[in-house]
Amino acid sequence: MDRFEAMRLFTRVVERRSFTQAAADLALPRSTATEAVQQLEARLGVRLLQRTTRSVAPTLDGEAYYRRCLKLLDELDETENAFRRASPRGELRVDVQGALARRFLLPGLPAFLATYPELRLRMTEGDRLVDLVAEGVDCVLRLGTPSENNMAARRVALLPEVTCAAPAYVERRGAPASPADLARHRMVGFARPDGGWHPLEVTEGDAVRQVQVPADVVVSSAESSLAMGLLGLGLIQVPRYRADEHLASGALVEVLATHPPTPTPVHLLWPRDRQLSARTRVFIDWAAERLKAAG
Repeated sequence: MDRFEAMRLFTRVVERRSFTQAAADLALPRSTATEAVQQLEARLGVRLLQRTTRSVAPTLDGEAYYRRCLKLLDELDETENAFRRASPRGELRVDVQGALARRFLLPGLPAFLATYPELRLRMTEGDRLVDLVAEGVDCVLRLGTPSENNMAARRVALLPEVTCAAPAYVERRGAPASPADLARHRMVGFARPDGGWHPLEVTEGDAVRQVQVPADVVVSSAESSLAMGLLGLGLIQVPRYRADEHLASGALVEVLATHPPTPTPVHLLWPRDRQLSARTRVFIDWAAERLKAAG
């Protein structure tokens, strides 16, 4: 294993906090990964990793060496790509918000992969913000405004939102005519990390209000939120593109139409301290173009 390959392996071990997972990512036997890092430490004359039975973490020297490796490997990749003028290649790992991806990205995916035939796409989905470095993800697609200062972000859409409920719910509790009416209503809560749920958002003139409405049901996924709303278990706020079909069929009715929530931004995120690889860059540009239709 040459020096650059050893560096690439070492950075993956640091990011994954595991020899086993790093070796799997690079299609290497675990024994080869362990031996290569040991040889690297011997050559440098420093201990780079602190190993326990459960995890692997960089030492202070290891953290410093990791940062330098990232810079060197990024420059190497960019230099080679600039001179080879090759099509982006290798495995691209992305994590997406499922409903958004299925609506706007997946229909165009065959053409994207045909344009870049040497790319291999691994796509996972969820509503939580993954740890890109620790989980080996290149970029994520997320709703909302990112709060992590270690992430670079590109806003790619603004999604109009709608407040709605099932007809059975409206028959049971009535339709709120103003934000003041929400005091006697229930919502389907969308879980927050602190154990609570996100409030409903309403506009009154130029002002935006957050209204905490009681919830008999709290969920942690956008799919479940919509499903619970369709079952009549409370008011929901969802992107209009997801509600349009149900509003047209009568399965949902819009409420508080004169006090709508503000649009929700959609961002593509990637680690700030990393130079974008060619494969990540082409995916971000393609996804941004596809998501123009969302806003």
